[in-house]
This record gives sequence, structure tokens and C-alpha cells, in this order.
Amino acid sequence: MDKVKRVASEHGVVIFSKSSCCLCYAVKVLFQELGVDPWVHDIDQDPEGREMEKALVRLGCSAAVPAVFIGGTFIGSTNEVMSLHLSGTLNQLLRPYQQNLS
Repeated sequence: MDKVKRVASEHGVVIFSKSSCCLCYAVKVLFQELGVDPWVHDIDQDPEGREMEKALVRLGCSAAVPAVFIGGTFIGSTNEVMSLHLSGTLNQLLRPYQQNLS
């Protein structure tokens, strides 16, 4: 749990992911299209990945990945991110982390 919280608080936008997860990929692409370069932590490439996965489930992820944190706050997984995007709220949350879109 400590590593999850530390990584989430060290970067503005964090996506805990697995390298072969198509939903993780979709969330990463959405963020990039919104002008955000998220910190992606592939837990399947981390020696502590199993413990991190358990910690993410304890935080409330129905599926451990993708797990999205913005400003150190747990936002949710794919369903929550897409709901926030459709309501326009996601863009507001990401505004401080957006790069200039040219």
C-alpha cells in the first residue's frame, strides 16, 4: 500500500496499468488526447506488483487496473474515468496537468 500511495503522490497523473491490458491502453490514449502525459506504472513489470495489485483492490478498484490517480487522489478505474470524461469533469481535473495542445 505504501508504494502505491508514494507513486500516486509523486506524480500529478498516475495510471497503474498492466502492459497487456486493453482498457489500460484506452485510458492512456484518452489522457494523451486530452493533453496529459500520465506517469504509467506497469505493475506486471514491478517485482512488488502482486502486493500493489492487492493494495489497489483494497482502495476500491473492482479490477486492479487501470487505477487512475489525479493529484494524489484515487479517481477510479475505466468506468469512473469515462463517466467523468462524458460529464466534462475529467477535463477540469486534468487542467493543471495539461500541456499546450497545438
